[in-house]
Parts: sequence; structure tokens; C-alpha cells
Amino acid sequence: MNQNDRITPKWAGEIVRFMSVKSQYMLWGNVYDVYPFEASHGIITLRITNYLDSLLSVNGYNQIFIYEPLCGLTPIKGEGSVLKDIAGEQMNEGVPLPCTVVRGGDIIQKIIENNRVSSAVILNFASRLPDISGKDMEEFYYTMFRLSHQAVPVMAGESEYPKFNLLIWILDKENDIPAWYTLDNHKIRVLAVPKPDYRIRKIVIENLSQRIEGYGEMDEKERKEALSLFIDQTGGLLASEIVSIVSLARRQGVIFPDIGEALRMYKLGIIENPWSRIDTDKIEKAEEVLQRRVKGQGEAVSKASDIIKRAVFNLSGAQYAGYSQRPKGVLFLAGPTGVGKTELAKAVTELIFGSETGYKRFDMSEFAREHADQRLVGSPPGYVGYDTGGELTNAVKENPFSVILFDEIEKANPRILDIFLQILDDGRLTSGRGETVYFSETLIVFTSNLGVYDTKGEGQKRSRVTPLMPYSEVKEKIGDAVEEYFKTNIVRPEILNRIGENIIVFDFIRREAAKEILDRMVGMVLDRVRKNYGISIELTMESEKRLERICCSNLEMGGRGIGNKLEVTFINPLSRALFDSRIESGETIIIKDIEERGSLWSLVTERRSS
Repeated sequence: MNQNDRITPKWAGEIVRFMSVKSQYMLWGNVYDVYPFEASHGIITLRITNYLDSLLSVNGYNQIFIYEPLCGLTPIKGEGSVLKDIAGEQMNEGVPLPCTVVRGGDIIQKIIENNRVSSAVILNFASRLPDISGKDMEEFYYTMFRLSHQAVPVMAGESEYPKFNLLIWILDKENDIPAWYTLDNHKIRVLAVPKPDYRIRKIVIENLSQRIEGYGEMDEKERKEALSLFIDQTGGLLASEIVSIVSLARRQGVIFPDIGEALRMYKLGIIENPWSRIDTDKIEKAEEVLQRRVKGQGEAVSKASDIIKRAVFNLSGAQYAGYSQRPKGVLFLAGPTGVGKTELAKAVTELIFGSETGYKRFDMSEFAREHADQRLVGSPPGYVGYDTGGELTNAVKENPFSVILFDEIEKANPRILDIFLQILDDGRLTSGRGETVYFSETLIVFTSNLGVYDTKGEGQKRSRVTPLMPYSEVKEKIGDAVEEYFKTNIVRPEILNRIGENIIVFDFIRREAAKEILDRMVGMVLDRVRKNYGISIELTMESEKRLERICCSNLEMGGRGIGNKLEVTFINPLSRALFDSRIESGETIIIKDIEERGSLWSLVTERRSS
């Protein structure tokens, strides 16, 4: 039986190709994965030691040993009694021979130098040898180095051509052994073992997918499309992870046409999908629900509700691929301060997930410094904070189903934009600890004040848009400013391209909306007093109009400006009145007027017992 070249990884083909000219191989990288091998009964996946055993066996090696730091020497092919003949060591069948690295080095040397049996020794977990053996490693390295130069190819057993008895090191990283060992050493071949490429993933997936329910019921075209989708979406994953995904699909009863659901389960580590439990009747009324909290932004709310509906039906990115792991949706909210951008993000979270617990806000003004990106994804190995991970990656790992708000994006360091690009394009980030975090179930929201102000040469700001402008003009000016910022100021048009048509420009708070916002704020204050203290508060028509004139006279600061004015003119004097008058539960306060007395505002009230 010959190993089929179609499924042989490149590194394995190199071993076979150079058996007659290289005595040692060093494999490093993806060495803890599984690899496809064509056995007599079909394609199977094997761990690297078993794979090497099968690979060497079909190429004429009759005696194969494995040496591990703690276990010692074990024959994985051939008989233990052979070791006594070629190395003078007695082994019981199937029982490892414990030995230090010094003694192990002597035995390995005798195995490699024998010319009676085609032999190979696999040094498994070789990166851990120095941790176990200390100074003895210097002698071991020297013995193995000397052996690499003294070894000669031999005709052994039924071999058709002379080849070396092999020593194969399995390492985590290429630099886990001293550099002098491999430097200019033409007897050693260092081979990187990469993650499985498209060809290897295709072989593994085509072989394993037959076990998933629904595979056989699909017609050939549908099956090819589903297989192609599966292969594409496992890019960057290990073959062992593909095996786990197939096992998960079978255990959870996922049929093959829905294999993307098993991929989602595996990547997120969560079986339940809150997106699938969303009440579609509630989403149907999304515009109405959002307008209860976000006043005076009809166009923004309408566009946001469309994006939410698209996300709920999993149609984001559907025009590009059958299965997308990009975020569920992207909103770029631009406009003046205090007009409801953050409030919309909170309202969207509550609409989708039933509460604001799925809302996570990052103030980008805190990420203006050069290395601030490390706060989001975590410090690299060797730096302070490496073990804690990143704020963003930790938040999404803890709750993959969430709305992530990046507030005032223009204040972030430009390096952070690379993180946004990766999120929007690939739907994933790798933390400083090397963990992959997926954003496929998140809704990404950016807010920005771009275009509201222009900066003069001396650093002074002047308003670019004002409440006196019609919304159409505000929308055009702010939209142009956002485009100019990404294309010209920071020269990152690719970010703008990923955001696409999801830029939503907010209008200034107009008079009618200001009245609605004020009424809502006043209502919340009165409700809290009634619920917490049992005191009812009523405003006369005159006091309501007076409060409206005071709080809504200047709308440049939007809803926050209204709230700030309400606090000074109504909430503070109300608190004072409640304390000074010793009003008890069950009483009613009628506010007849609001007066300004010096620097303080006071309420003209009347008490009424129930």
C-alpha cells in the first residue's frame, strides 16, 4: 500500500522524498493536530505520532520507537525484543523503557546506527526535554548532533534503496532547540507543519461529512455547495476542530444542510442562540418601539429598524457568501451631541435581547494613545497584563450575543482602526493570549460627532451645522465630513467601504421633539417620586408651559441640554421642597409655577392630602 499523494501534507511528502539524504527531521508548528491518512479501509485521521508510524511503515521502516520526556522509550511498531538485539536493552512487550535523556541518547544512537532493521525514533514533546532534564540536555544535544553527521544510509530489511534510519523531533516552535544545532547542518531538514490548507480541509470534510444526518438526502449540486461552504468557513481551524464540529453536529442533531449552525455552536461555545428566539412580532414593530425612546429622529430610527430586521433574518452579508461570520449588523451613527445616538444603541439592545445587559460601551477617547489597542485585545506574551486578556475580546467571549458600542470613534488612535477592519471583514479577533473571539453574533455600533464642528488653523472650533439648517442640509454636510475623514484625513477608505451604506445621520433636536423629550423626562422623575415615596406630583398647564420655555429655549446641546436644564430648574427645587416641607406619603403636590430667585430656581407649590 502506498500513501496517496493526493492527501499527503507537504511536510510529510518532504520526509518521504529525502529519506535517502537526510538523517534527522525537525517538525514544528501545528504538531498537535490530526492528519488524514489513506488506510486500507478508507481515509482516517491520525495524531502526529500515529501518522508518522503509518507513513514510515508504508515506506519500509520495520521498527519505530517513540521517546517522551517522562515515559521513556516505547516501540510503536515492531517487537520490543528487537531492541535487545540492536541496543542491548531488554523491553517488556508494550511497556515503556524508563530512561534519562543521557541513557536515552545512548540507546537512540545504537538504534540509528544499526544496519539490520530499518528503524526510526520519534522524539515527541521535544520542546519539553530541557524542562525535565536540565544540564543533561547539553550532552544529549551533542550526542544527537554528532549522530546527524555520522549516520549513513543503509540497505536494511526489504528496502529497495539505501536510506537513513531516522530521528524525528517534534517541537512546538522552531527555536525550541539551540540555533547551532541546525545552522548549516545539511543532514537535518527543518519542516514547518502548518494549519490545514484548503486541500487538506476538503479531504477531511468530504470524508467526515458522510456521517452527518441529511448528507445522503441532498442532491449532488446542493451537497457540493454545502461542502464548499463548510470548507470555506473552517479556514484557520485545525483538522481536529473539524472533527469536533462533525461530532457536535451529530450529537446535537444538526443536519448537513444546516452545518453552519454547528460551526456557530463550536466557535462560540454556546448551544442556545438568542437571535433565533427573538419575537418577530416585536421586531415587526421595531420602528414604533424605538421611537418611544428616541425622539425626533424618524429617518434614523427607520433606517436602524431595517438593519435590525436584516440582522434578525441573518441576511447581513448574504449578497457575498452563503454563510457569513461577519457581525449581524453595523450602524454608524453620526450627528450632534445629545440627539439620541447612544440612546438608540441602548434601545436596540433592549429590543433585541429584552434588556440592556447585552450592551457594552467603549469610550474611544480612552483609546487615543499609541498602544491603546492592547487594552482591547490584550498585551502580547511577555508584557504586563498578558494573562488578563483584552477588554473587548473578554467582553465578547463572555457574551457573544451583544451590541458593542464604540463611542466617538474619531477620537481613537488610528491603529485601533485595524481592529475595526478585522471585525467588520472577518468577524473575529485574536486576543493577546492567542484565543480567537468571534463577532458573528454581535451588532456593532459606532457613534461620531464628525462634521458638527470645523477646526480653524489656531485650533478654535466653529459650528459646521446648526439647528437653523434643514435636516437635508445637516445630513449632507455631516455625510460629506464622515467621507472626508476616512478618505482624506486618515486615508483609510477601506473602513468606510466596510461600513457601507449603514451611516445614519441624526438631526438636531427640533422644537416638537424637544417637548416630547421633556415630557418623558418629567414623567420619569414624577414616577420615581411616586413609586419610592408615595407622593403624587401634578403640574398645572401654566407651570408646564413655563418649564418648556425654560428647558427648550436652546437646543444646540440636544436632549442632554434639556436634561441638564431640567435638573437645575425643576429637579433641584423639587428635592428642596420635599425636604423642607416634610411631605408625607399619600400627599399630593401641585406645582403652580417655577420662579427664578437670584441664582436659584424655586417651585410655587400647593399641598393636598388624599
